Amino acid sequence: MAEEKYRAKIKTVAELIEIIGQPPRARKKKVIMCHGAFDVVHPGHIRHLMYAKDKAAILVASLTCDDHIVKASFRPFVPEQLRALNLAAMDMVDYVIIDANQTPLQNLRDIKPDYFAKGYEYVSSGLHPKTKEEKDILDSYGGEIIFTPGDVVYSSTKLLETQPPNIGADKLLSLLQAEDLSFDDLRNSLDRIKGLAVHIVGDTIVDSYTETAMIGGQTKTPTMSVRYESVRNYVGGAGVVAKHLKAAGADVTFTTVLGDDAFKDLVLNDLKDYGVTINAIIDPTRPTTHKNAIVCDGYRLLKIDTLDNRTISDNIQARFHTAIRETPASCVVFSDFRHGIFNRSTIPGMVAAIPAGTFRVADSQVASRWGNILEFQEFDLITPNEREARFALGDQDSVVRPLALKLYQEAKCKSLILKLGERGLLAYRPRANQQDLRSFFVVDSFAGTVRDAVGSGDALLAYATLVEAATGNSLVAAIIGAFAAAAECEYDGNIPVTPQDVMKKINRVERAASFVGDDEDR
Repeated sequence: MAEEKYRAKIKTVAELIEIIGQPPRARKKKVIMCHGAFDVVHPGHIRHLMYAKDKAAILVASLTCDDHIVKASFRPFVPEQLRALNLAAMDMVDYVIIDANQTPLQNLRDIKPDYFAKGYEYVSSGLHPKTKEEKDILDSYGGEIIFTPGDVVYSSTKLLETQPPNIGADKLLSLLQAEDLSFDDLRNSLDRIKGLAVHIVGDTIVDSYTETAMIGGQTKTPTMSVRYESVRNYVGGAGVVAKHLKAAGADVTFTTVLGDDAFKDLVLNDLKDYGVTINAIIDPTRPTTHKNAIVCDGYRLLKIDTLDNRTISDNIQARFHTAIRETPASCVVFSDFRHGIFNRSTIPGMVAAIPAGTFRVADSQVASRWGNILEFQEFDLITPNEREARFALGDQDSVVRPLALKLYQEAKCKSLILKLGERGLLAYRPRANQQDLRSFFVVDSFAGTVRDAVGSGDALLAYATLVEAATGNSLVAAIIGAFAAAAECEYDGNIPVTPQDVMKKINRVERAASFVGDDEDR
């Protein structure tokens, strides 16, 4: 297989030293080394590598590992294994190494290349202090630094910002291969989530869309006049997350608080019809949370919210604690919309009630600024979006990956999925050992024609929760969650995603990654 031929050129530092030998006696051929991120290989890289190859018999391309590329958001665009394969596929490159260090200094000491090639931009305005450090190492054993000529400097960042290439399937395939996984492993995970007992606890919202037609405006006051035509009501909030979990094949119990009103009956009947076991705690002192969007000719003119964000009473809190403690479940999901159930005073008691050994998940989808995902500490999985992460950390400046790492560390969670909208997701997970640099990974969005992105986060939460609880594999969970979110985006409305929807997405992406036509689904 051609790919294996190229992969054979990717070496560890120890393997490379064994092959090329150490100067001066054990090395028979001159070695030149180039180093960089090589995120998107452009004409400047090609010229640089060609020039370097002309100066020595063996060209070693060293690339910065994913863990140390933090110069901009959403970088590296191409993961390290795929970047290494891109370089290995070039005839002029003899060997490729992935540098686990922040700078190439240690590898220069260990490999001792005869020459180290740098781009002209590193010397055009005088020798940079970091380049001086590299030169000192080369001087120490008789090596030489070479600056490749050229007056045109290409920028990978500018190229990516202009038009990012669509390589999501290639990146996913590379990620799976690096973990010794296949698309069949993704399919098999869908079978393993069937019948999993899940207890979801959270705020129910009834979402209404009131359709109107424009009549006109008042002449004396700036008042818009519309004619009522119809209204559609949907169960939303944590209720629709429960429906996504049920659609995925889980055995779902949903504990929530409702008012004693007509919307209570709508919620109870809808979830019952869907097969969700609902444990509704009725509070006659508060309304069922209702959000009514007034729509005219496709435009949302106004949203009218009927709600009471007071903290639930001590008596109702005690009933929640009992439900959490006594409901048999493999995993508990706290779905927080900040409408009375969860806040700084109630969360500790809710968390303490979760039985030992239960897989614990928290999602804080808050429209107001008061919700904080960091109030859910030491959970197995949390799934905030970028805005929620920035608010929790009080950080509007960091690029995305350092932001995610900081949130991961402060939340003390086992797995973090940071939702990035059309950019997909960024996930952190426990580091297996200090040499394992894949503590984070990126999964692109695989949405086709986006009809309505509302609900994509709910679908991701449901499927990622079930897969990680069932398999213990955070990578597979994030990928399946991303596929579920992509499938949801292709629906008009927050329609629960089925395993068949996810399976179709897996099959299509596999065909794209394998360069096979997309004539039909399996």
